[in-house]
Amino acid sequence: MRRLAVLGLDSVPPSLLFDRLSGKLPHLSSLLRRGRYGALRTCDPPITVPAWAVLFTGADPGELGLYGFRHRRAGSYADYYTPTPASLRRPPLWEMLSRRGLRVAVVGMPPGYPPPAVNGVYVGDFFTPEGAMDSVHPPSARARYESALGEPLRFDLPFRKEDREGVFRGLLALERQRWALAREIYQEERWDLFAVHDIAPDRFHHAFWKFFDPHHPRYDPRAFPGVLEQFYAAVDEGVGRLLEVLDPESELLLASDHGSKAMAGCFCTNEWLRDRGYLTLREDVPAGTPLESSPVDWTRTRVWGAGGYYARLFFNVVGREPQGVVPPSQIPSLVSELAQDLTQVRSPNGSPLPFRLVDPHTAYRSVQGDAPDLMAYFGDLDYRSAGTLGHHRWFLEENDTGPDDAVHDWNGFYLHVPPSAPEGSGGPGPQESILDVAPTLLDLMGLPIPPTMQGRKIEGWRR
Repeated sequence: MRRLAVLGLDSVPPSLLFDRLSGKLPHLSSLLRRGRYGALRTCDPPITVPAWAVLFTGADPGELGLYGFRHRRAGSYADYYTPTPASLRRPPLWEMLSRRGLRVAVVGMPPGYPPPAVNGVYVGDFFTPEGAMDSVHPPSARARYESALGEPLRFDLPFRKEDREGVFRGLLALERQRWALAREIYQEERWDLFAVHDIAPDRFHHAFWKFFDPHHPRYDPRAFPGVLEQFYAAVDEGVGRLLEVLDPESELLLASDHGSKAMAGCFCTNEWLRDRGYLTLREDVPAGTPLESSPVDWTRTRVWGAGGYYARLFFNVVGREPQGVVPPSQIPSLVSELAQDLTQVRSPNGSPLPFRLVDPHTAYRSVQGDAPDLMAYFGDLDYRSAGTLGHHRWFLEENDTGPDDAVHDWNGFYLHVPPSAPEGSGGPGPQESILDVAPTLLDLMGLPIPPTMQGRKIEGWRR
């Protein structure tokens, strides 16, 4: 059986790695010359949670019961919770291998807090609270790692801040520690599966995209010249330090869970719902007021939403919500009404706002957990959804939760390097699906693929 190493670079689009930074990153460029690489189409919705879970389970978000960073608790209007590893309705790769008695080390793969018990080591993800004592499984490993690093473990940092100089310093510190920790853990023993997740690229894109992308509506190249190359040089250096100790006979996969691109702005979903009569407030609220803090008249509200990279829309259904007003039989006509009204929305430049409405029950093989009633995308992801109220307009130039330059995009990347692949043996491959990664990884390790997995084996990754 072959050993497997997976290096996850969150939110990195193919255009950066394969084009914009081509030849500028020595370690990653060497891997490109040795491996097969291409675009990796992410899941629907294109969000860190659930995308990494899809990659490691071969199940879609519906089967996993994961729809984003926050889920509305059934039967409530404002009770939201953060998914944990226990939320997964299908086993990820490390759980499958642990059951077989194989040794696994997982660093920060989301959802990863509290870290699950595996046959090996699991370091918590970016949901881990600062200073949490239960940030590593087994708990005794935490002190060992912090002693080796000479500092407390870092899991994330505030990145939606005006102090971008401070954010950049924090990102470099986060980047350095993540790969130093990965190297430390990798050398502990001969892991059958080693997986590390790097959240720093995602945070960098959100904080700095407008400073290096000429297509950004607020492009500003003078404020942080060369910031893209500086950050990715740190990524490349960290990956290179791990490659120094990586077993050349292991299967190696680098991947991102989704891409990134310039944010056009925010569509104020709840503000629009209010103006169109779907949502009613008993009185006005100051700009930026969360729905949970707003005086909603639920007896006169049919639809409300939660913000993020897409809008999660919920219907106030009779018999399901405490003050439901929408009979279940009227839901199809309500969806049609929403779609018709959205065709009338004009973007800030006066053109119709592209949108897509997705019903989880038709998008997924099954629907588990607390799914939204409808998923809405605006401008093919160019616009975030703002869930706050009181703006008295439908569009914002910035994120309603703080400075933010980027949104997610559909394509991440994959780079598979076979054991001992020589220079010049690599090259581009076709677009692949994130759903197909888990069965392919099992096959590369020489392990059977469970018949319940939705994904298919990617034949092109075998040499």
